[in-house]
Amino acid sequence: MRGVVLHGPRDIRVEDRPDPHLADPTDAIIRVTAACVCGSDLWPYRGIDQGAGPAPMGHEYVGVVEQVGDAVETIEVGDFVVGSFFASDNTCEICRAGYQSRCVHAVPMGAFGTQAQYALVPLADGTLVATPGMPDPGLVPSLLTASDVLGTGWFAAVAAEAGPGKTVAVVGDGAVGLLGVLAARQLGAERIIVFSRHADRQKLATEFGATDILTERGDQGVAALKELTGGLGAHSVIEAVGTQESMMQAIRATRPGGHVGYVGVSHDVALPGEELFFSGVHLHGGPAPVRRFLPELIGLIWDRRIDPGRVFDLDLPLEEAAEGYRAMDERRAVKTLLRP
Repeated sequence: MRGVVLHGPRDIRVEDRPDPHLADPTDAIIRVTAACVCGSDLWPYRGIDQGAGPAPMGHEYVGVVEQVGDAVETIEVGDFVVGSFFASDNTCEICRAGYQSRCVHAVPMGAFGTQAQYALVPLADGTLVATPGMPDPGLVPSLLTASDVLGTGWFAAVAAEAGPGKTVAVVGDGAVGLLGVLAARQLGAERIIVFSRHADRQKLATEFGATDILTERGDQGVAALKELTGGLGAHSVIEAVGTQESMMQAIRATRPGGHVGYVGVSHDVALPGEELFFSGVHLHGGPAPVRRFLPELIGLIWDRRIDPGRVFDLDLPLEEAAEGYRAMDERRAVKTLLRP
């Protein structure tokens, strides 16, 4: 099969990879209908996260089930499925508490690389959710977002306790932050403030439900937000970047007693203990338990109540994956969809 492989910083190639084979009776193999480039894929692409040797890429996927192991019970050949970026059994105590990304048997899908024609999915019963039928082609991009970026934005909003009567601020105007806006609006937030300096992203944020746009960053951004909120700060803040500056901006933009939902993959973030102690702010986040939300998100998309697929502003065949990475790296695209 053809698949995307990272050979070194900014060296993306599409090449022949071995076809996946069932290894355990709980496995499934899917023919990938659509995959995409994640913002977190840019860390290794830029050489900030370094691995050993060539690495298959991708962890977001939707597709049609081609094979299932003998122990798979809830997924059948021919089903169109959406899966989380972490495989999970969905039965252990951690999964039952709603944290499937930290399942005691969790397997990162990035280890297999889903930017490919086919993908092996371990723990298929606990990882994959079938759609009610074969989706219209126009629904596929939105269903793909549920695999990670929508589920992550949704978890960020839930972790930040976005809801009716709340003012929500969003740090980060990438795909996760933009879908955090959509999630906050769906959860009933009264006011949604987005930090963004990019006109195209500001427009989409507004269409997803943002009420205010701030172009300032860091402490200047915090000051601007507090001016909008009577000096108090936001009730709920979504952190969707993962840097020291973005995390401190999120914490400082949150009012005492408020909540930060952090989902940006952390890079060299160190929290100052004394400031955190006196902030009175709740922190909750990490790798999103996408599987917890998949049935609800698929339902919202299937019923056309939300259209998160609009975050894809570049749609390419798999063979042009290198351009998709370049476009996101250079901020010419918010998110790239790849079609095997």
